[in-house]
Amino acid sequence: MSKHLPHRSRHAVVIGGGLAGTLSAAACLPHVEHVTIIERDVLPAAPAPRKGLPQARHAHMLWSGGARAMEKLVPGVTQQWLDAGAHRIPLPTGMVSYSPAGWYRRWAQESHFLIGASRDLLDWGVRARVLQHSNVTVEQAELLSLTGTPQRVTGLLARTADGTERHFAADLVVDATGRASRAPDWLRQLGAPAVREETVDAGVVYASRIYQAPAGIDQPIVINIQADPRSGTPGQVATIIPVEGQRWIVALSGTRGGEPTDDPDSYLAFARGVRHPLVGNVLAHAEPLSDIAVTRSTINRRRYWERSHTPEGFVLVGDAVAALNPVYGHGMSVAALGALALRTQLQRRPILSKGLAAAVQRAVARPTDVAWTLATGQDIHYPQSRGRRPTAIDRALGGYVHRVTDASTGSFRVARAVTHVMTLQKGISQLVRPDIVAAAVRGSALSPLTAPPLSDTERTIYLPAAEPQG
Repeated sequence: MSKHLPHRSRHAVVIGGGLAGTLSAAACLPHVEHVTIIERDVLPAAPAPRKGLPQARHAHMLWSGGARAMEKLVPGVTQQWLDAGAHRIPLPTGMVSYSPAGWYRRWAQESHFLIGASRDLLDWGVRARVLQHSNVTVEQAELLSLTGTPQRVTGLLARTADGTERHFAADLVVDATGRASRAPDWLRQLGAPAVREETVDAGVVYASRIYQAPAGIDQPIVINIQADPRSGTPGQVATIIPVEGQRWIVALSGTRGGEPTDDPDSYLAFARGVRHPLVGNVLAHAEPLSDIAVTRSTINRRRYWERSHTPEGFVLVGDAVAALNPVYGHGMSVAALGALALRTQLQRRPILSKGLAAAVQRAVARPTDVAWTLATGQDIHYPQSRGRRPTAIDRALGGYVHRVTDASTGSFRVARAVTHVMTLQKGISQLVRPDIVAAAVRGSALSPLTAPPLSDTERTIYLPAAEPQG
């Protein structure tokens, strides 16, 4: 509970009933008497698709940094996912990953983890626990405009499902509407200044398909063949993620000039044609359970709200701040860490206090910066990428990151530092610690692996025909 109880507010409104929105509602709950979630779609009562979330058909990796943030905001949600069939994948033990520098080793010691589950299940787990609170309601409505002044937002005007226009007064409005956020337009209508925006678009296309996982797997693994942004060729990726129901979600992606399609006849060939054929060879023995879903909404777009004069009473989280190329799997974690940052700031100052909005945006920017650097630091190097172009500094940093990656293939200490950053548990500074810099200069302490690090049992299950994998 907030230590500022005398300043307890009556009402917070969250725009958007997706993952970022429900997590933001959880963040606000201890500090208000009521939270209203404005959502234009009907939210399903079970783990099921919803109209406003077409990307749910694709693979989602929930890294431990995001999962831990969600657990803090919504206690018990991790066990709820696992009880419903999600998988907790230990890292690096449970991931077979081919990096630009070669195969990562699967060190026996767990340093991090990820949750393997469908997006429908992840959203439902959070939503079910948040909406069980009696002081949270969902209004099916579409936002028309914010109300207030350039100095303070006081609520919003929305059109409800029956066509009625209704005003929702609020002490705090949270924009969690994602990539489609119209916040710049809403604020311009109030007379607030424009926000600076930056984009990096590698033209990534995703093609995802659900497969039946083979029987006999005691501990599912993630298989990930990464692209090499330094190669001068389109970046193509192939990933298998285990989800509930003894299924896999397979995600193939390619940057501009190397995109996958929804053609079933070419799906397997694409998977075999990335930097290593492991995923394609595994899929050759698996049964597809769905059609191929394709999406092209993958541009990296950052709006620097922390540097803009936004009105008091209005904050933004998740993709409304930074929409990221999903290949890095950071969108959900950034949303969770942003919502956690919102809760932290509400614990530190009254909800109506001057400077709260700016403090929230600065706090939200910190995990966003890490994910933005990881995504755009790779995507700017692909041919035909649009938006910000690589500078000499970018190229030097790219070279350094490659050396750190190389060192991580032969050192648990370096691999742990890299994974600290990839899972968003710690910041980029982990990669410039003196011991990591020294390791990067030396290079890998071990000879590179010449084949995927599969156990004999895994090889029998995943590759029954024993294709050569070198």
